[in-house]
Parts: sequence; structure tokens; C-alpha cells
Amino acid sequence: MCSLTACESSAMSEPVVVEPPKAGEAIQSCGAGDSSASLDDGIGDTANESSEEESTGEKEEEVAAGDAAALQSSDTPQGERPDSLSVPPSSELRLWTTQRDGEVKLRVEGSGEAADALTVNQMFAAAADRFSDFTALKWKEGEQQKSLTYKQYYQDCRTAAKSFLKLGLERFHGVGILGFNSAEWFITDIGAILAGGLAVGIYTTNSPEACHYVAENSKANIIVVENHKQLQKILQIEDKLPHLKAIIQYKDALKEKRPNLYSWAEFMELGRNDPDGPLDAIISSQKPNQCCMLIYTSGTTGQPKGVMLSHDNITWTAAATGLHVELKDGLQFQERVISYLPLSHIAAQMVDIWISMKVGGLTYFAQPDALKGSLVNTMKEAHPTAFMGVPRVWEKMQEKMKSVGAKSSTVQRKVAAWAKDVGLQTNLTKMNHYQVAKKLVFKKVRKALGLDRCTKCFTGAAPITKDTLEFFLSLNIPLYELYGMSESTGPHTISTPEAFKLTSCGKEISGCKTRLHSPDDEGNGEICFWGRHVFMGYLDMPDKTQEAIDEDGWLHSGDLGKHDENGFLFITGRIKEMIITAGGENIPPIPIEDAVKEAVPLISNAMLIGDKRKFLTMLLTIKCQVNVETGDPEDELTPEAVELCRKLGSKATRVSDIAGGRDRAVHAAIQEGINRVNENATSNAQRIQKWIVLERDFSVGGGELGPTMKLKRPVVLKMYREQIDNFYKETTTQENPLPPK
Repeated sequence: MCSLTACESSAMSEPVVVEPPKAGEAIQSCGAGDSSASLDDGIGDTANESSEEESTGEKEEEVAAGDAAALQSSDTPQGERPDSLSVPPSSELRLWTTQRDGEVKLRVEGSGEAADALTVNQMFAAAADRFSDFTALKWKEGEQQKSLTYKQYYQDCRTAAKSFLKLGLERFHGVGILGFNSAEWFITDIGAILAGGLAVGIYTTNSPEACHYVAENSKANIIVVENHKQLQKILQIEDKLPHLKAIIQYKDALKEKRPNLYSWAEFMELGRNDPDGPLDAIISSQKPNQCCMLIYTSGTTGQPKGVMLSHDNITWTAAATGLHVELKDGLQFQERVISYLPLSHIAAQMVDIWISMKVGGLTYFAQPDALKGSLVNTMKEAHPTAFMGVPRVWEKMQEKMKSVGAKSSTVQRKVAAWAKDVGLQTNLTKMNHYQVAKKLVFKKVRKALGLDRCTKCFTGAAPITKDTLEFFLSLNIPLYELYGMSESTGPHTISTPEAFKLTSCGKEISGCKTRLHSPDDEGNGEICFWGRHVFMGYLDMPDKTQEAIDEDGWLHSGDLGKHDENGFLFITGRIKEMIITAGGENIPPIPIEDAVKEAVPLISNAMLIGDKRKFLTMLLTIKCQVNVETGDPEDELTPEAVELCRKLGSKATRVSDIAGGRDRAVHAAIQEGINRVNENATSNAQRIQKWIVLERDFSVGGGELGPTMKLKRPVVLKMYREQIDNFYKETTTQENPLPPK
């Protein structure tokens, strides 16, 4: 059994040891709701990185039990737990709760080397002590480099916590953060936790209405915004937020003075000289099994769900993941990561803040326009040793390199193609000539991408194509897939150099367990998780929580997968995304979509249609330029796409030249590619009968993609309903005829 460290309050109950149940053994689950109800029937509304997934849109029931009275920091003697928060004896704790001040059993037994149950403060204080004068955070302001050491970073988080208390932050109430990645984002997030609040990231793409839902649901006392643009969203909804006490803007000068609106400098001065006692009292009363963070699902078709993460969820996952991927301890070698993915998403936050903190790494902040083109410049400056990219980032790099390759000399192209072929074969079967290729091409490619010091390149948060994986493997850049969800505090399985298979997302982190629920004849079943990383519950949503965590305590992912003979996990589909045709055939869309994109390199996005329909159809988009300022897709084709068109005998330079079947040569090439995919279909029902090229590519701004570039299928179905309905107006199902000359 794991014991708590000395700096925790003596009033804290010892965490209860819970082992994964054997089949048929029931565990009490609950918090609010009937724990005796069978939970096996419901499929959790969760997903691979489920902050990218939709909720069902049903109206949630109110939780009968009211929230606990807020903790007033000044009234709490140091080291004592406040009377207003009644804590059940440890024997009564359960595996889940939906109450913001609730506590859960810790699944300590068999949880690997990272066994200590720690609060966020304990993990951070230890890092600040061990890595005191090491640089923790680094960024550019104009041409000037700025940085914070671990000692300064920790002190700034404590100062922010005291300022939050001065502004009236109540225990287990939210602090919303709306802005791009920065030192202020990190300090706000950690400061909110130290002060006893709940850290709540809000997507920068959220509308004022979406911001309102998250702020109201989390009972946010304070909202921290990046700039004037984000401030306007909050000012529009300020009157509808009864818990809101203050707004803080951390970038740019304030354009207006308003009551309870503070610049970052003003905010940090509020509590700077306050005594430490009240803050220390709150810190010492915190327990590893209490909530300190909310990650909101994106709510594609309904209201988002607040995923409650405990101190232990965060500190254990950070420690266990660092061990699994063999990150170096900062005293031996300082790892470097780049922060650019949305921090309201658990994958980015786990890598950029928590794992980096645990190992004493350095986090380098990218520019706000990172995903619009500046990321590669930051990579060349920062020289990351570990890099996390969502599939779209790797795809964009692939497209750029192919585009540059298309413009290079014939000799260069031949050498590069030869080296890539040798590289792929070597990495798959260990062929000869490898060292020559490595010297000729691979080092230059890595340097051009800023990956010359990077030994660990990861991909996750959405499915990636085999074509992209093979492309980077051919350049001696293996992409290690990771798989998890918000409800598992990020990663559950991760590929490593020692455990790597193309298209597999690796093996479980030590201390985690996987079970496949109701597997079919081929071994495909719903992936279920067990471990210290499993979330506490959905805030105020007992019904949804009971759907996600079954009566034995397993988290149901909603994803379908299977293991191979060596224990590697392969994701084969998603229950909610599964297309069930009118004839009753179950068809996972992603493999077919990936096959089409591989067969027709011109295609940027493909979405398979056919649920409850008589046959399959597909929406396609073409690779195009992206507006650097807005991130919106433009009409102009990418150089690679133009080159491909020339090879087909087409003079197209714009999407509008191709969309709707306007270009006969391109139309014929797409049909030919789809024919090849259809030839490999496992049944007639899995053949694509009709398709259309849309007038513009999918994008985050357009609403078709989520913040990590994952396809929002329900949104696309709604947006392109007219085109989809047209597929099925005729009774015939012949493949697309060629357009007239």
C-alpha cells in the first residue's frame, strides 16, 4: 500500500487500495445515483481524446445534492481540513463521483513504479527544489528571449494563487483560461489549483455562448483571457455569470477600464505581499483524490461534459508516462518540448505542463500563428528532444516536403527518392546502404524540420494514415502513436522504440490495464481502461458518468480495437462512428477514408457516408493553400496538388477548377483511385458508389474540424445535407460517370 508523504495534512484519510476486478466482481460506484443499477448496457459517450468528441445532446439531470459550502481561506487554520467539506471515511469512498468537492478511491495496487499519491503542489514543489535554477519556460517577445527558472515559475504560481484568493476564488470553483499557450496560461492553471480552485481551459475558437456554458457549469469565479478579442466574448456574457468576480487579460494593454478587470501586472501585484499562511492552509488541506481540473469535451452535438481530473490523475500519469517513454531526468539531461497545441486539450497539457515539470524539462512556447506556418521556425530555434504532433501537423510537413521535392532538381529528387526507399525498407526489414542514405538525406531533413535533436516524435489525438507514418519512417523519423482520452488523463497506450509496430498505438503504460468488451469473431471489442489515470466522473452528470464507468470500475472508451499476438493495440473503429447500412452491415469508416486518401494524393479530407442508407457515398476535399492570418482554406491549390494535376494532364490551379466534376482529367483520376479501393473491399456493401469534390476544404474555423484537426462528423453531415441527400435521390447506384468534355 502506498502511503502519503509527510507534507500532507494529518487530517487526510489514507487512499484506499483498489485492484482491477475479476469478471463478475462488482465494485460500488457512485457519488450521486443508484449504484445498484447495471451499467453494462450503456456505451460511454467518450472517445479517443474525447475533448474532440460530441455529447449526445440530451438534457442532463440536475444533481440532487447541493454543492458544499465554499472554503474561505482566511478562516482555515494551517494544516486543518475545513469543517464545511465533510469527508466520508475512506471505507465509504467509491471509484467515481460527480460532485466538485467529492473524493474517490485511488486505484493504487499494481499501478507501477510511479506509485506515490501526490498533490500537484507536492510534485511542483519537489521539481522547484530539484531543478531550482534550471530554465523551465522559454519564449520570444518580438526578437527578445524571455525565460523563467523552476524557482521563479513556482513562486509566480504561488503569487497568482494568493491573488486569486484576494479576488474571492472559492474552493472547487472554476478559473477559466481563454487564450493561446504562454507562461501566463501555465501560471494561471497551476495558481488556480494551488488556491483550491478548478483549472478550466476554454478553447480559443469557442463562441461567447460556448464560453458561457463552460464558465457557468464550472461556477467560474475568475476568467483569464489572452487579449481584447477574447475579452469581448466574456464581456458579452458577463451579466449571465452570477459566480464571476473578476476578469484578467494577460497580453496587450487594456483598451478600457472596467470594474473587476485587471491587466496581468495588476493581477500579480494583488497578492504578492500577502502572508503565505492562508494559501499554505489550503495547500495542506488538499488531497490526491480530490478534483483540481476540468477538461471540457467539445460538445459537437450537445452540451460539453466537464471531465473531472484529480491531483493523483495528473501527478501519477505524468510520472508513469515519463517512465514509459524513458524521458531523461533533468539533472542528467534536460528534455525540451514545444507548446503549441490547444492547452484546453488534455494531450497538450499533459505533455507541455505536467510531464515536463515531472522530469525537469524545458517548455518552449510557439507563436500564436504556429499552426498557420511559424511552427517550423520555432522548432529550429528550440531544437525539441521530444515533439508531439497531431496527424494534421505531420501531414502538413509531409505536403510541404513533397512540394519542395517537386521543385528540386532531377538528381536531387532521384537521390532523395532512393534514400527514402532505402530508409523505409531498412526501418522495416534492416536492409543495406542505410548509412549512406542517412548521411546524404536524413540529417538534412531532420535539420530542416528542427528535429535534429529530437529522439521521440509522437502523434495522437486523431487517427493518422499509414501513408504519413510510412513517409516519415522512410526519412528515419518513426512516429510513435499514442492513444487515450480526456477521461484517461491523456495517454493509455504509447508506442516506443522498443515496442513499435506500424499503425499500432503501442502497449499500455505500466500500471494501466486494457480489456476488450464483447469482442467479435475477429477479436474486435470496445476498448476499456483501468488505472490511476481514469477520471473521477463528469461534473454534475451522474447518468453520463455511469455510462462511461461500468459497475466493475472499467472506463469504456467507445472505441473499437484488437490486440495482436504480441499485445500491441490496434484501433479499428469507433462505435458511434460505425456506419450501419440499411442492409445491416457494420462498416468502420476510417480505413476506407484512409485508403482513398492514399490512392488519390490530391485529396485532403474524405468522409464516408452511409449510415441507415442503401449504399456508401463520400465527400472529398482537395489539398489547397491556407490563409496564414485566419487559418481558412483558400481556393488556390498547394504546389504539390498543382504538380499532381500536371501529371494527370490537367491545368487546374484552383479548387474551383476541380470541384463538382469540372475537370475531366482529375475526375477520372479520382474515380480510378476509388475503383482501386473498391477492388479491395471486403464486401459489395463496402464499395463507394458515389462521391463529390466539395468547393472548399474542411477547417477548424469552418466547423468541420475540432481544435486538434479531428473530423466532426455530425457537423459535416449537417453542413452538407443537401449534397448528401442528392446522392440518394436516384435509385440507381452506378459509379460516377465522367463529366462531359
